[in-house]
Amino acid sequence: MQRCHGWIIPASFLLLPLLVYFIFVILPTLNSLYYSFTDWGGYSVEFNFVGLSNFEKIFTDRLFSNAIKNTAIWSVLAMTVPTLLGLALALALQGKSRLNTIYKSLFYLPICLSPIIIGIIWVWLYNPKLGIVNIFLRAIGQDHLATAWLANPNTALYAVFVAWTWQQTGLTMVIFLAGLTSVPTPLIESAKVDGANYWQTLRKVIIPMLRPATVVVLALTAINALKSFEVIWVMTKGGPFNRSDTLAVFMYKESFSKYKMGYGSSAAVVLFIMTLVIIVLYFRQTSKAEELYD
Repeated sequence: MQRCHGWIIPASFLLLPLLVYFIFVILPTLNSLYYSFTDWGGYSVEFNFVGLSNFEKIFTDRLFSNAIKNTAIWSVLAMTVPTLLGLALALALQGKSRLNTIYKSLFYLPICLSPIIIGIIWVWLYNPKLGIVNIFLRAIGQDHLATAWLANPNTALYAVFVAWTWQQTGLTMVIFLAGLTSVPTPLIESAKVDGANYWQTLRKVIIPMLRPATVVVLALTAINALKSFEVIWVMTKGGPFNRSDTLAVFMYKESFSKYKMGYGSSAAVVLFIMTLVIIVLYFRQTSKAEELYD
């Protein structure tokens, strides 16, 4: 009887969180999967089951193909730029001096802000006439580079990505800083004794030891890139001419702007599968890393 009571009490504490998780995460996910096989508009109580027609249509949709292309560009940049910047900052600020602590706080601060706030800040910075970006370019005599960054089809996606990177780099920096604490100091000192310079030590010792942290960074940035929505919506709404339209923005437009909830749900299913693949790969890599360091 005592053994029975031993698991009932902990289970009772888990019941409410699990119920909340089921209602707000599992149930909407299952609903989205169900609606992806219907022609529901999002507001009517009547809808028809259409099978796989939404998925057949979506993979021949030019706008969906454009969103996939932009998402691929965004994801590749997201797994490269914030990772390298975060690593560089972590290496530069790994000391425990007071000045380094201040710099760490400043670089980490953007991740504490809402993506909506980040978008608003960078809309001001990119203002064609009063924005700091164009003012700086004109001040250094590069007037020909000054442009309407968010209204130019050739620069809109990359301009929004810069804003997103500004927010995400602080997170990658912190993860790499945590990873650097696990690098054995005697190993670095041994490399120096053997005549290795800083870059050789970095390439042969430090970066290989940062593999677990790198896997975490790449997985998080990839997942965050796939679900990026708020900063893009605030800054461009996917424009101009859908040039900054990612999969998450496409899904939102189809579901809530065009009232094609069933069609938008099919895009959500595709996004979910892509995210799930990354999560599976992440767990495989982390398990390999654990075996390597056991």
